[in-house]
Amino acid sequence: MRRRVFLLVTLVFILLAGFVIENLETWLGGTALRLDRPQNHLVQRGDTLTTLATRFSDNGLLSNPQQLLLLARLQGGGNRILAGEYEFIPGQTVAQLLAALTSGNTIKEQLTIIEGDTFAQLIERIHSAAGIVVTTADLDPGEIMREMGLPGEVAEGNFFPDTYFYSAGITDLTLLNRIHETMQSHLDSAWQDRAEGLAIDSPEAALILASIIEKESGTESERRRISGVFHRRMERGMRLQADSTIIYGLGTEFDGDLRRRDMRRDTPYNSYLHGGLPPTAIALPGLASIRAAVNPDRSDETLYFVATGKGGHKFSTTLAEHNRAVRRYQLGIK
Repeated sequence: MRRRVFLLVTLVFILLAGFVIENLETWLGGTALRLDRPQNHLVQRGDTLTTLATRFSDNGLLSNPQQLLLLARLQGGGNRILAGEYEFIPGQTVAQLLAALTSGNTIKEQLTIIEGDTFAQLIERIHSAAGIVVTTADLDPGEIMREMGLPGEVAEGNFFPDTYFYSAGITDLTLLNRIHETMQSHLDSAWQDRAEGLAIDSPEAALILASIIEKESGTESERRRISGVFHRRMERGMRLQADSTIIYGLGTEFDGDLRRRDMRRDTPYNSYLHGGLPPTAIALPGLASIRAAVNPDRSDETLYFVATGKGGHKFSTTLAEHNRAVRRYQLGIK
C-alpha cells in the first residue's frame, strides 16, 4: 500500500514539476524585449550568455538578466551562442532573442572584390568594410600570408574577386582565408578542364597569365582570343609585350600615362624586356580570365592586338598590320 502511495505521489510530483517548468518556460520566454525601435547588437567571439544577459540588461533590452539565463538553462541552449551582429525589433520576446543567438541568425554584411583589383586594393577594401575585425593593419603581404598559415605563398592574384557575405565580428584573416580558398577551388577546377598543348605548365602559371588577360581586356568575348595571342607568343619565344605588366612593375610611380621611358624601365614585370611570364600575378583575375588562360582561342594566327579606344581591340597577324593599327588607333593617323 505504501509503495503505491509513494509511486502516486512521485507521479503527481513529476507531473506538477513538468507543469511548473513548462509554464515557467512559457512565462520567461514570452516576456517581450524592452524596445520601441530596432536595435543592433554585436556578439563577439568569447562572449558568454552571462556576459550578454548583463549587457542586454544594462542597455535596457531586458528587464532582468536572470530571465534569459534561466530560460537558457531550462532549454539547454546557453552554451551555443554564435558570434555576429544581431537585429532585435519591437515585439520580439526573450525566447526569440535566445533562439536568434543560438541559431546564428545574424545580419549579413557584404563585401565586393572587383576583378582586376590588386592585393593591396583587396586589403584596403577589407580593412574599410563594416563589421570586420582588423588584425593585419601593420602587416605586409608576406606577413599576412604567414598569419593565414601560408608562409612563402605569393599574395598577389591568389584571392577570388566576388561578392562575399559575412556576419559582423568576423576577422580579416578569416575572410581572407575564405577568399583564398575560393580562388584555389576555381583555379584547380579550371586547370583540370584545361586544353591540351598549352604554353603554360602549372596552375600557378595559369593564374599569372589570367591576371594579365584580366588587365588587358574588359570585354569577356575577347579574353580567349587575347589568351591565344599570348600562348602563340610564348610558343614562338616572343615576349608578351603587355603594357599592364609594365604598369604593375612601376607601382605607385605610375601616374596614369605610360611613356616610352617607362617601357624601357627594367623591372621584373617588364614583359617588353623579359621573356615569358612575370614572376607573379599582377591582379586578381575573374573566372572568365582564368578559364581563358587555360582554354585559349586557337582559331587564327593573330600575334598582336591594340586597343581601339571603344572598349575592344584590333587583332593583327603580322607586324606590319599591327603597326598600321597602332598608327590608326593610338596616334590617330588614318
